[in-house]
Amino acid sequence: MMRGIRTWSVAVRAPTAEQLERGERAIPTGEIAVQTFLFSSALRRHRVLRLPVLRGVVALCGSMAIGLRALNISANAQMGGVDVAGESRESEEGARGGDVLSGAAWTGALIVSFAFAIGLFFVVPVGLVSLIKSQLHSSTLFWLIEGIVRTAIFLGYLLLLSRLRELRRVFEYHGAEHKTIACLEAGEELTPENASRFSRLHPRCGTSFLLVVMIVAIFVFAPIGLPAWYWLLATRILGVPVIAGISFEIIKLAARHRDRVWVRAVMAPGLALQRLTTREPDHSQLAVAIAALRSVLEIEAGDQRTAADLVGLEVVA
Repeated sequence: MMRGIRTWSVAVRAPTAEQLERGERAIPTGEIAVQTFLFSSALRRHRVLRLPVLRGVVALCGSMAIGLRALNISANAQMGGVDVAGESRESEEGARGGDVLSGAAWTGALIVSFAFAIGLFFVVPVGLVSLIKSQLHSSTLFWLIEGIVRTAIFLGYLLLLSRLRELRRVFEYHGAEHKTIACLEAGEELTPENASRFSRLHPRCGTSFLLVVMIVAIFVFAPIGLPAWYWLLATRILGVPVIAGISFEIIKLAARHRDRVWVRAVMAPGLALQRLTTREPDHSQLAVAIAALRSVLEIEAGDQRTAADLVGLEVVA
């Protein structure tokens, strides 16, 4: 999946007719099917939403919605629900016909994802540390231990996911997205051979963003001290948008100045963590990522293809 300024695109390797007839669950070996959608970001429609911190919350919600939508399209493709004869371009509003998930189920999945993340990474840590709250006698020690527990849960969660064989190809495609974007940013021709030379680690990756969230949370919660348990719980839930917004600004700042030594040092842990959520893709997977990116560029950049012409066009996976 690739997203530009006003376009996002999903490319999938569809199963062959023979695979569909036999009901195979093997790796699809058919042609690449591409679907491209126009979207109007709330950030462009409402000036107030572009305020620092607030824009990060809006961007995060939008990214999660598009991500779940892309997964739904991918699942639909594996059931033979995508026509590989050509690309399709449609508005977001008209793109939901024939989906595996209904609109209600899609919205429900988004809500459940938010609830799961908040519960696992914010409610559980404060709950565990609260069990020894009376023994700490220090608000500083409390939020420090809570931050360590939260980060440990996050790292353990990623480590567990990285060991699941079922997710290996997902992580390989994740690496293909990063390599393809890096190839574009370097001004190289978009081919699997060129893209394969670039790193599968990228500073704008969501994995780096989540690590920043874990660290920022420690400092955001520090001034709250040690109120009653219900206030502790409320602050951990209500504080998530603030933390996400601040983390978004940090990631954007780092991306603009990533050639500086201090920025590279700060972003190094997040890049290292991407070794868990990405794998080296093969050329067939890079071809899928390139197809998605080209579909976005056809609309975002028209016939302009040089690196200089594309300055300011930020494409993310």
